[in-house]
Amino acid sequence: MRQSPTGGAGSSGTASSDRTPMSIGSVLNALREEFPEVTISKIRFLEAEGLVEPQRTPSGYRKFTAADVERLANVLRMQRDHYLPLKVIREHLDALERGEQVQLPAPAAPRDLVEGMSDPDEERPTTARIGRAELLAAAEVDEAALADWESYGLIVPHGDGGYDIEAVTVAKLVADLGRFGLESRHLRAVKAAAEREAGLVEQVVAPLRRHRNPQTRAHAEATVRELATLSVRLHAALLQSALRVRLP
Repeated sequence: MRQSPTGGAGSSGTASSDRTPMSIGSVLNALREEFPEVTISKIRFLEAEGLVEPQRTPSGYRKFTAADVERLANVLRMQRDHYLPLKVIREHLDALERGEQVQLPAPAAPRDLVEGMSDPDEERPTTARIGRAELLAAAEVDEAALADWESYGLIVPHGDGGYDIEAVTVAKLVADLGRFGLESRHLRAVKAAAEREAGLVEQVVAPLRRHRNPQTRAHAEATVRELATLSVRLHAALLQSALRVRLP
């Protein structure tokens, strides 16, 4: 059996001791006792990300071993309890399989997870909220451009006149697109699509945030990040597909 993140074999009873391979539906039932929010789509996503590699029957059906189920449980625990990104989780589990002793890093704050979606090499302010002058300087734009973007809702200040740090990234991207002739009015559809996607994410995580288990409520933030990442990837794939069709 694969080792648990703490260095010993998993002992939660999540994985069955039966050596008979399990279907993805059976895996879902085994995991839901500890992780009520898990879904088949989540299990498939973790497989696609290389966190688990179930066997396949000649007809293509997944067959999971007890070790696979315990590995999935360990992944879900590290996401829930430590807010770790999947890359780090994979490295820790692989190290454990090699017999190495590993120490989990300190849990990341939920906001750090969301910020981690941005380019790690991009310079960004270190504070959670910035002022107008700081935004203009960081994005290297003038007052007229910022006022135009605000008029179309691409950048929205808070009631105190400050901006979230994500506004810097938005401003830079809008400016870059503007160099190709895409104006604020053209980008309203992009903003509207993002807001609709955010609404879909909120529908998924709302039950988690209302859950009685505090760990499940905390896991909602990690779920938000994961759903946002998947949404961005889907958007990119759909855009590339559409461009191939229109620009043969």
